[in-house]
Amino acid sequence: MADLALYQYVLIGIIFIWSGFVRSGLGFGGAVLSLPFLLLVHNQALVFLPLISVQLLIFSSITLILNNRSSQATGRRHASTVNWSYLRYMLGIMIVPKLLGVFGLITLPADTLSIIIFSIVSVYAISYIANKPFKSNSKFIDALFLIVGGYISGTSLIGAPLIIAVAAQHIAREQLRDTLFALWFIFVGIKLGAFIYAGIDLQLIHHLWLLPCAAIGHVIGLRFHQHMLKAETPLFFRFLGLTLLVISLLGLWKALS
Repeated sequence: MADLALYQYVLIGIIFIWSGFVRSGLGFGGAVLSLPFLLLVHNQALVFLPLISVQLLIFSSITLILNNRSSQATGRRHASTVNWSYLRYMLGIMIVPKLLGVFGLITLPADTLSIIIFSIVSVYAISYIANKPFKSNSKFIDALFLIVGGYISGTSLIGAPLIIAVAAQHIAREQLRDTLFALWFIFVGIKLGAFIYAGIDLQLIHHLWLLPCAAIGHVIGLRFHQHMLKAETPLFFRFLGLTLLVISLLGLWKALS
């Protein structure tokens, strides 16, 4: 990132504000809804994934600690904001595909990885536009979605829609976001360990200015999450889907050409 132009730094800062907003507002999507934009600015996924990973590690842990303290103090229906039993079940299925995905991330060429990311995001975008999110109606489909979602999460941190298709049917709505945060925390810890082992630059100097950007979005997203718990917002997701589809098609065209 040291050789980028000023306008690229500005765009990256704006995208990380958006990433923080999405992550805390929805509980997922910090990567899937920002990585396509980042790759259009600079087509190197391994530059941005360490940045996204560290931010997710920091903000997910802060949110989990604060929310669990608040839940215990107010005596809510669930003593913990995390469904630990179902989290263990998901981890048992996803851990091996996750590790295989991390290996693929480190070894795949940059253009190939970008094509994979943009292709997956295009599928997600179409599901948002059609208001037909991924759904599971059997234990077999549950396991299949978790395996594929774990592998995709390992390669690019964008397996959330498949994982949520399963988790949303088995976890109470008020526990869903924080359970996902706990899952991302574990997954990101694995990914960062692999990055360090492989000698990949974690871009630590750039956290000094990108963390405040993400923090701004995070605070805004926390307020938005309260409204999300009370209302369905299909129009919001359709707009996101249309935007992501356009960005993904542009990214695919750029990577292929």
